[in-house]
Amino acid sequence: MSTEDMIQALAEKNAEAELGGGEKRIEIQHNKGKLTARERINYLLDEGTFEEFGKFVLHQSTDFGMDKKRFPGDGVVTGYGTIGERPVYIFAHDFTITGGSLGHAVSEKICKIMDMAQKTGAPLIGLNDSGGARIQEGVSSLAGYGDIFMRNVLSSGIIPQISAIMGPCAGGAVYSPALTDFIFMVENTSHMFITGPQVIKAITHEEVTPEKLGGALTHNATSGVAHFSGRDDAHVLDTIRELLSFLPQNYKEPPPSIEPTDDPYRIDMDLKAVIPESPKAPYDMRTIITSVADHNYFFEVHAQYAPNIIVGFARLHGMPVGIVANQPSFFAGCLDINASLKGARFVRFCDCFNIPLITFCDVPGFLPGTAQEYGGIIKHGAKLIYAYCEATVPKITVITRKAYGGAYIVMSSKHLWGDINYAYPTAEIAVMGPEGAVNIIFKKDIKESDDPKTKEQELVEEYRNTFASPYRAAERGYIDEIITPEQTRPKLIRALELLRTKKKKMPSKKHDNLPL
Repeated sequence: MSTEDMIQALAEKNAEAELGGGEKRIEIQHNKGKLTARERINYLLDEGTFEEFGKFVLHQSTDFGMDKKRFPGDGVVTGYGTIGERPVYIFAHDFTITGGSLGHAVSEKICKIMDMAQKTGAPLIGLNDSGGARIQEGVSSLAGYGDIFMRNVLSSGIIPQISAIMGPCAGGAVYSPALTDFIFMVENTSHMFITGPQVIKAITHEEVTPEKLGGALTHNATSGVAHFSGRDDAHVLDTIRELLSFLPQNYKEPPPSIEPTDDPYRIDMDLKAVIPESPKAPYDMRTIITSVADHNYFFEVHAQYAPNIIVGFARLHGMPVGIVANQPSFFAGCLDINASLKGARFVRFCDCFNIPLITFCDVPGFLPGTAQEYGGIIKHGAKLIYAYCEATVPKITVITRKAYGGAYIVMSSKHLWGDINYAYPTAEIAVMGPEGAVNIIFKKDIKESDDPKTKEQELVEEYRNTFASPYRAAERGYIDEIITPEQTRPKLIRALELLRTKKKKMPSKKHDNLPL
């Protein structure tokens, strides 16, 4: 065979591999509103940068007629490329080949990419669209999942791991995404569940649709399993690109700063009126967050889950920061089980990857009730404490209004080694709210008063001014500076500059024992 013939043969083999399961199956994929594996990869990566590995891999199974169902590359496309000119490793299940099911060859391809991502210190992205374990390969497919899970854990905290659910993801397949840092889902076309609707109906007699059981809305708003949802494949892939722009390549690097184009000393006088005069009135904490962020832009994470706490990324003078904030417009900003889990997970991620933490605190306490106590608010709330305690990145806190009891301590207080702690003049820092405190301390005086209601109001105001003011905490050194709201942005930027060289390590140990 001549060189020209060999080159022609290679071109034909490449074309065959790139066709996946064939034009008919590609058409079916498109008719469902879904891109193919290669289309997704090419859309996500910088144009022309994808380099594929394992393009001609074939499975070796012969049982159940599988020897007659061999396609080059098998059920996954793997390789590397760049996003924003920074390298990433990627795998994408090819649903056009045996439903993207995972057999031994597929898992070997994925594991090779995972190993390379960890060795070279680059993010790993998995685009999941798979029918699950390849039944025809028996225990080999289960072993493949185990090999992937092990690598997810070994890579955790070393490189960012991102999962996009872009089709079905069921059974053991859901645990690899669950072990990664962020999960994206596509509305209406992606589903995650341990057991599907048919099995549930057979075992528990419950009837539920795939969308209700494990769709994007369910896992973004109800279970909290997923962090982002997108209206279609392209929307999800665009959001992944944006997320990566805030993240370092690995745990040894700082997050990627950009040339600042927003005035670091910009003052927003509208913030003077953001805190209502009534301590019981709600307001939107995002008003403060977006005001201080570069170009007023905040990239929110987990936006639909536990809305009483806000987490996400922003830039301050070009530097990426992670923001955690109580949201007074939901449950008055109380911490509950879901908010504690959401906050703790985000704090730990930022600490893994050297992203400074800025906390905006307006929290009246932990949400009371039997549902919270029976659900384990004590151990779940402890996770947020634990996350802040072990975080060694720069930690800056702004108390905007309420900071009561244990919840005050939790929200990156000085006692959890917060580096710089600010408070607005409107801050109320105390063991409990004035009303509750007064009715405990002065219960007898109020009862014996000629006008109990007026007496109570007087005592509440006195307590608020004397004991709940930020000046008492400042006297003890628990607050570093009391600032006016319009000063927030320049103060935060100066603090970040100061803490840029912070060095802090936790005691050496095998690993911690997070209160799971």
